[in-house]
Amino acid sequence: MSASSLRARDLMTEMVLTVPPGMPVSSLARMLSERGISSVPVTDASGHLLGIVTEADLLRRLAGAMDPSLSWLRSLIRNESQQAEQYARTHGVEARDVMTTKVVTVDPEATAERCAQLMEQHRIKRLPVLRDGQLVGIISRADLLAEVLERPPEKIGTEAQDRDARIRAALRTEMRDQPWTRSLYTFADVRDGVVTLSGYVRSDEVRRGLRVLAGRIAGVERVEDQMEVASFPLPGELV
Repeated sequence: MSASSLRARDLMTEMVLTVPPGMPVSSLARMLSERGISSVPVTDASGHLLGIVTEADLLRRLAGAMDPSLSWLRSLIRNESQQAEQYARTHGVEARDVMTTKVVTVDPEATAERCAQLMEQHRIKRLPVLRDGQLVGIISRADLLAEVLERPPEKIGTEAQDRDARIRAALRTEMRDQPWTRSLYTFADVRDGVVTLSGYVRSDEVRRGLRVLAGRIAGVERVEDQMEVASFPLPGELV
């Protein structure tokens, strides 16, 4: 699989933390802070995306308390719908009140290049992936950087790069099929047929399992283990 053939379905994280529209704003703010994440999708009971709450949305609510009241003349000039929307977003107490509803999204078949273009164009950090309106995953800037931008330019189009790309794709697929491998803090790099595993894992058993898993991928010449067992809780594992 070449860099140009990567799709949103190959890059996205499927285990996405979501919140219901009725979640209190105070709980939202605490959750973003404790988990160290910058945004969270809002979905209905069927998993359909309704909007997204970002740090900026919550900060806007706090800053809105300092907004001066509109004069009688300015209130006549200003759009009534805009006034109502701003009031709701500033004083709302639930996710549905403060969330951004005009969300930039992609479908699972969108190319990696298209995802990167949208993130750059709209200055966003996360890109929800929808299938028939239902949230099936999310792509972060880190996903794109890890899978596309860090690839050595000198290997593009070479046999070695193609082999590494096939190994990387197979490794990603196998790790997705094994729920015990899912972690935001474990990383796999493939160079010249050598798989380097780094980051943190939850136990020695997971560490051993990952070494075995990587070694089973066709074309892998060697597995280098640079992982560490975390002696502390790993926040945001479900994000």
